[in-house]
Amino acid sequence: MMIRRAFYAIPIALSALQFSVHGMAQAPRFYHQIEGTPLNFGGLKETETAAVKAFKETGKNPYNKDAAAIKKGESLFATACSGCHGHKAEGKLGPGLADDYWTYPKNNTDAGLFSSVYGGLAGSMGPQRGRLTQDEILQLMAWMRSIYVGDPAKAAWTK
Repeated sequence: MMIRRAFYAIPIALSALQFSVHGMAQAPRFYHQIEGTPLNFGGLKETETAAVKAFKETGKNPYNKDAAAIKKGESLFATACSGCHGHKAEGKLGPGLADDYWTYPKNNTDAGLFSSVYGGLAGSMGPQRGRLTQDEILQLMAWMRSIYVGDPAKAAWTK
């Protein structure tokens, strides 16, 4: 009886473990930065691009060094973000986004920054879910990363 219970407990225990398979990192999890709840990707009226799918598997923005995506990201930032964060992300009503100080430290990672933009934050930073596609969020993030002026050693998204 005891052996049977242990046998049935093994799959449950294994499913609860967070481990890597063949040296691959576990897929990132995306949580609302304030509430701590998982982000809701259901019901979106968009098709996930290959870049979004890759991002959700790795937590690394595939557009970070893509010149065309960075250019699109600059335009998206100008229309969606510059009113609060300034035209060059220098800060205005909202904080500056080009240096190495993050109001929300998880924004130092691509998964964290995506979660902040997609899910929104405290104050006036409302969620961009449904306003921008996930792909557009990745593009504007790539532009933000491209204008970074902080200490390169602190840029966790490059590691």
